[in-house]
Amino acid sequence: MSEDRTPAGGEGRPDPSGEETPRFTDKRRIDPETGAVRDQGAQPEGAEADPLAGLEAEADAHMHEALVAAEGLAAERLDELQRANAAYYNLEQQYTSYVKRSKSDASVARERGVAEVAEALIPVLDDIQLARQHGDLTGPFGSIAEKLEAILGRFGIVRYGAEGEVFDPNVHEALMHSHSSEVAEPTVATVLQPGYRAGERILRAARVAVVDPDA
Repeated sequence: MSEDRTPAGGEGRPDPSGEETPRFTDKRRIDPETGAVRDQGAQPEGAEADPLAGLEAEADAHMHEALVAAEGLAAERLDELQRANAAYYNLEQQYTSYVKRSKSDASVARERGVAEVAEALIPVLDDIQLARQHGDLTGPFGSIAEKLEAILGRFGIVRYGAEGEVFDPNVHEALMHSHSSEVAEPTVATVLQPGYRAGERILRAARVAVVDPDA
């Protein structure tokens, strides 16, 4: 409780003796009669307003506004971050797909180039095989032929076709056909020209004579 005395010449109420009566303002937050917390917005009749209460209320309002603004800014930045992460993820996926596609295209181009070279050399390989069958693959020519076949082998070029194997129209081309009681299924009787493959790709089917079982 604070004492507020009115200076001389003011509007203080004089007592009957002619002396001024002191004026008191009750600024206690707890009502001494009820024990309840007083509403700072409502002052007792005749009491002066507390300037600190107004400043506190104003500060609380500014703090609330600042908090709301900060929350809004944080939400905005979070949204921007999530969008940036999504854009980065999409870019990373596109790059990964591009790398895979590039490797696949390079592999296909390499296989195509090897196949084209091998196809161009097939007549030479036929001559080498024919010379080998007749025993003429000797001397310097035989050494060169073996080196050429070894090089093509490193690139996956394989010669195939043998007598007695089951005829397969996917890898064999029948140039001659006959019947026999000695076979139980279509069988390669003679390899007229060997076949060549590069991996799973058939460069030329083996040209063969086929024997079917008797009806």
